[in-house]
Amino acid sequence: MSAQIFINLPVSDLDASKAFYTSLGFTINEQFTDENASCVVISDTIYVMLLVPKYFAQFSEKEPVNAATHGEVINALGLSSEADVDAALANAASSGANVTKLPTKDDF
Repeated sequence: MSAQIFINLPVSDLDASKAFYTSLGFTINEQFTDENASCVVISDTIYVMLLVPKYFAQFSEKEPVNAATHGEVINALGLSSEADVDAALANAASSGANVTKLPTKDDF
């Protein structure tokens, strides 16, 4: 079995968060989704777990940060082409994302 990554994020509005990720083209694994959490499938080995605050608190003694005023995590998503990056950025912005920095092109 390959190693799997589960990124756990507290979200204030589970339905809106699910809608955002599905608008980007990701799917929801209903087997791990209920009124407290939702599993967003990024790839065969990478998942984003969206957790309502009360449920998130069961996994950590620390309070989640206010994402509107503090940074908590930086995630990077590599795509196949510049056109795919441009499309993903436009889709994220139209789905409610706050674009804080434009994508960069790396030589690798």
